[in-house]
Amino acid sequence: MAQFFEVHPDNPQQRLLKQAAALLARGEIIAVPTDSSYALACHLDDKDAVDRLRRLRQVDDKHHLTLLCRDLSELANYARVDNKQYRLLKAATPGPYTFILEATKEVPRRVSHPQRKTIGLRVPEHRVLSELLALHGEPLLATTLIPPGETEPLNDALDIRERFEKQIAAVVDAGACTAEPTTVIDLTGVADGGEPVVVRQGRGSLAPFGL
Repeated sequence: MAQFFEVHPDNPQQRLLKQAAALLARGEIIAVPTDSSYALACHLDDKDAVDRLRRLRQVDDKHHLTLLCRDLSELANYARVDNKQYRLLKAATPGPYTFILEATKEVPRRVSHPQRKTIGLRVPEHRVLSELLALHGEPLLATTLIPPGETEPLNDALDIRERFEKQIAAVVDAGACTAEPTTVIDLTGVADGGEPVVVRQGRGSLAPFGL
């Protein structure tokens, strides 16, 4: 049965977050709150965990999984960005955006898009998740918690626990999320003089990109 960590959204109990971080370090999958919706997350470098994550969502290797980063200081290890791309990222983070960027060789091939060699990257604005990322010490790999065959993400931690209690190790409950998806912006063409491309408009405003 999945463990249930009920934490305060603004002042989360470190003891509980440390337990959640320990599960991630052991290769477990947990449900975490974000500034858009709940997500399933696992250790970036654990192949078995990544494979299980894809099976849970029933998505193939062409589906972009997302790197959840605490801040942009971790960016250079995983994505290639020039000055213009970085300025756009800095203007919109932290926040409810997913950015498509060219992956570096540090990103495991099983994580990046098999044909485009790109990666989705997020710097969410959520206190609980930010502190969990700090305790974990590196980005997490994540996907929106949308049950197979459905179109809307789950937003109730108790519901998540009930439906996935035998498939994930824990649920971090920080209350309801907005249940509105991130805005997805493809920045790969910006490096060649192009403009940001809106892949999906969600919670994040397009104003920082002049769109």
